[in-house]
Amino acid sequence: MTDEPAPSASSSHAPPAPTGRRLAALTLATLGVVYGDIGTSPLYAMRESFLAGGGIDVTEPNVLGVISLIVWSLVFVISFKYLVFVMRADNHGEGGILALLALAGPSPATRRGMTFIIAGLFGTALLYGDGMITPAISVLSAVEGFAVAAPGVERFVIPVSVAILVGLFMVQSRGTGAVGAIFGPIMIVWFTVLAGLGIHGIAEEPGVLRALLPTYAIEFFIDHGARGIVVLGSVFLVVTGSEALYADMGHFGRRPITLGWFALVFPALVLNYAGQGASLLVDPANIENPFYRMSAEWTRFPLAVLATVATVIASQALITGAFSLTTQAIQLDYLPRVRVTHTSARAVGQVYVPIVNWALMLACVGLVLGFQSSSRLAAAYGVAVTMTMTITSLLLFLVMRNRWGWSLPAAGGLLIAFLAVDFAYLGANLLKIPHGGWFPLVVAGALFIVMSTWRQGRILVARRLQGADVPIDAFLHSFEEHPAIRTDGVTVFLHKRPLIAPPALLTMLRTSGSLPGEVILVAIITEEVARVPRVKRSEVTDLGHGFFQVVLRYGFMERPNIPEALASLVGDGPGFVPEATGYVLGRERVLPSPKKGMAPWREHLFAIMYRNASSSAEYFSLPPERVIEVGQQVEI
Repeated sequence: MTDEPAPSASSSHAPPAPTGRRLAALTLATLGVVYGDIGTSPLYAMRESFLAGGGIDVTEPNVLGVISLIVWSLVFVISFKYLVFVMRADNHGEGGILALLALAGPSPATRRGMTFIIAGLFGTALLYGDGMITPAISVLSAVEGFAVAAPGVERFVIPVSVAILVGLFMVQSRGTGAVGAIFGPIMIVWFTVLAGLGIHGIAEEPGVLRALLPTYAIEFFIDHGARGIVVLGSVFLVVTGSEALYADMGHFGRRPITLGWFALVFPALVLNYAGQGASLLVDPANIENPFYRMSAEWTRFPLAVLATVATVIASQALITGAFSLTTQAIQLDYLPRVRVTHTSARAVGQVYVPIVNWALMLACVGLVLGFQSSSRLAAAYGVAVTMTMTITSLLLFLVMRNRWGWSLPAAGGLLIAFLAVDFAYLGANLLKIPHGGWFPLVVAGALFIVMSTWRQGRILVARRLQGADVPIDAFLHSFEEHPAIRTDGVTVFLHKRPLIAPPALLTMLRTSGSLPGEVILVAIITEEVARVPRVKRSEVTDLGHGFFQVVLRYGFMERPNIPEALASLVGDGPGFVPEATGYVLGRERVLPSPKKGMAPWREHLFAIMYRNASSSAEYFSLPPERVIEVGQQVEI
């Protein structure tokens, strides 16, 4: 489309790390957003580690072995891989797999580079599958606690879970700013309770602390062989929120996330898992629900209420993450434009995407109704996350080599260490595919087809239009020889390629024989960084004869506002008066054709998406009453 922003490459530079009170405030906020998923894993991870694949006996060696696996998974995946290395790969402070893909900068001109781009796109698609399962399993596992606290209410678990999920998605349009302030304090209470329950359990069987030694994890694998791999697939549930650490880095920064982990989250989780293990050593029958069984009977109902609140907060983090991911994908031209609403005037990252919200709601409710229990849902959980983590390791290798200048032995050695663990988790989770693990793969596959089709279709449209390109110098030279009638007023023409005459401009000149007295050619370029400083936002070139070329640069976390950007221009630039300026946009009608391009079914899919993409005027914040669209047909 002639008025689309064009991606561009840039370098990475993180903002200054916070200190003092700001560091404390951001650390508090991370507890309510970043650590929700990891923080609610104790509700089901220990139970599923013993029940997976038919189950293993609740014996002392097995309990110590599973706890050791859990603890060292947290150490290696979260503390070592993500906090020490992955989160160093920031794109102007932003994280997430799309930011990492932009930072790694693989060239689509080479087969190797294209392979990495495809992997990054598939990893992005996988995150949506994870975003569907996380709210469902978290809320369902918390509500199941009421059945433990008050036996006989099992029949209400599914309806209550569905009601909570529907209510959660119904309020998304209001934004998270109003309730964000209470998320952190609630999660402090949650992690404190986790630690307290753990200490209470450990006090009954202090010997469980032997499991902190890695030797018990090694002995567990020696004793169980292939069965140990099955268990590892459920142990992985304790780190399923690891990608959220990286994806939410842009909201809080690396230092607050790291401080929150080592100061509270990690100790609380280790104590709680050890406490659950101690409870199992005291009474193996507690495996039915070790989290709730290790608490005193009178505390189980309020504990279930607190757990439900914590899982809603954890779900909120995944939902808002899906909104942010969609916004990034649109800006980087991997998805068609959809309606995006900014829910905060101060926080640009707080957005609401209606189509994503309702799709996630239907998927979550469907998962709860289809799987009926958190144990069955756990069989579907983990496949998408392990694949995404593996792709993150591969893209990080590119960053280490291309951005950080590491030697091949250093980068390759770290990659081998990461992939050894990633492949172990991935192999274990692949065993879940027949039992529900297929669901996130189907979701990811469908989204990958949409994203890759849109990207390839956009490239084909650009190539078809490029054949009719007229350089602005050639246009102005012709304009000098054959001047047109000039009318009063200012008109903005949008075209993604600077110094190329917009097709809409040529069409208007051919059909009317006249042009406005002042013509502003606006090209919007999306940089492969999160945000572009305002001082670098605009570049103005006076082309003469009343023509101006304006280049506006935005980051992939920003939404273009053309009237606002043009109004900020000062000096000898165009005389922009918002209420007296018209806008002309190009609008192509895409037609599938026998020409060499994509498979026919993909061309039809792209044409459907192209027709149904949201309005360019709305996307660029243009006043609809002052917009004219000039159309043309494009065969792909």
